[in-house]
Amino acid sequence: MPGLTVASPPVPAVPSFRTPTGTRDVLPPETGRWQDLVARFATLAGKAGYGLVVSPMFEDVGVFQRVGESTDVVAKEMYDFEDKGGRHLALRPEGTASVVRAYVQHRPTLPWKVWYCAPSFRYERPQAGRYRQHHQLGVEALGVEDPELDVEVVTLARSLYDELGLARVTLLLNSIGDAACRPAYLELLEAFLVEHDEELCAEHRRGARRNPLRVLDCKRPECRWATAGAPRIVEHLCPACAAHFAAVQDGLARLGVAFVLDARLVRGFDYYTRTAFEFQASALESAQSTIGAGGRYDGLVEALGGPPTPGVGFGIGIERVLLACDAEGVLPAPAAAVDVWVVDVVGAGAAGELAWALRRAGVAADRAFGERSMRAQMKLADRSGARLALIVGPEEVRSGTVSVRDLRADDGAQQVVAREAVVAVVEELLA
Repeated sequence: MPGLTVASPPVPAVPSFRTPTGTRDVLPPETGRWQDLVARFATLAGKAGYGLVVSPMFEDVGVFQRVGESTDVVAKEMYDFEDKGGRHLALRPEGTASVVRAYVQHRPTLPWKVWYCAPSFRYERPQAGRYRQHHQLGVEALGVEDPELDVEVVTLARSLYDELGLARVTLLLNSIGDAACRPAYLELLEAFLVEHDEELCAEHRRGARRNPLRVLDCKRPECRWATAGAPRIVEHLCPACAAHFAAVQDGLARLGVAFVLDARLVRGFDYYTRTAFEFQASALESAQSTIGAGGRYDGLVEALGGPPTPGVGFGIGIERVLLACDAEGVLPAPAAAVDVWVVDVVGAGAAGELAWALRRAGVAADRAFGERSMRAQMKLADRSGARLALIVGPEEVRSGTVSVRDLRADDGAQQVVAREAVVAVVEELLA
């Protein structure tokens, strides 16, 4: 009908997707710090005879249930689900269980010393340095009961913090006994907790208590005060555990690794035996101060269906370590991603040819795309942080040359070099 306007149907809004709660994107240049941290750890672990192991980020839920159903990580925080085939699976909440499962399945030659870098998943309240997807570096060493291996593992973690320049890190050390002496101690501890039940926080009172050792690890003031006089497990170790712990302390002292004995240190998983340790960064708030931890787990392989096999290892949280680095002003993000920026205003593929020639020679190089002007490309070169700009204009094309400009020189120093000599000139200027 003339003059009648028909309204167009509303265009549906495109949803604005964001990272899920408790996760985050890590972008350049911050990712450069991650690369640096992982590379340093890989070098240290490799020099100590540890090889990289890569395991799935999800496992049969039973793999993790066997590491401690009484722990919050397994009972409350683990992401578990049923897949399309009806299998009950879980996302990895920590690194040790998957590595031990891999050992049980493949039975590599002992001793088996491996390191890993992997994401872990826990449904917990997000806060600084604590995410629902976080990332861990770790080592596991299986097949040796010798306390000298405990010393090696602890010292390896310590060496990473030293390598990064972290000065405000304290090693806490304890022994939590084994199946021979821990049951009697737990009876003593439980009797003590019953006497002080009303003084404990609601989570750790008798009706809700799943594991008496968890009470010692509680950070709430009421539990800290109520357990101040609790029996100390190091005073109830069997002779074998006492000798093992003494040897660990002696070994660390010989290597100059300082430590503080902490009778409250019990760790968060039920699989630990004997040695337990944590590294705390005093530059961080207490709730996020643990930047690495581990211990011995001599019964875990059996719990996952393997033969009796001792083991010891640790996990280090990448996010937490980088927070500590920020607090102490070490391991800054890299200033530049490339050394050379190629500026080409004539096209014909000159920029691509130069960039690839430099890359083949081991020089980090980048370029602009999309037929930008000389001015626009020089802005990109300045913004990239590159030391040098290679300029190809009409005159350079006619003469078979390239102009090399030092972007950090106050006078904009520039020289013209033959096209075939440009790689050698660049290498000399960057040396």
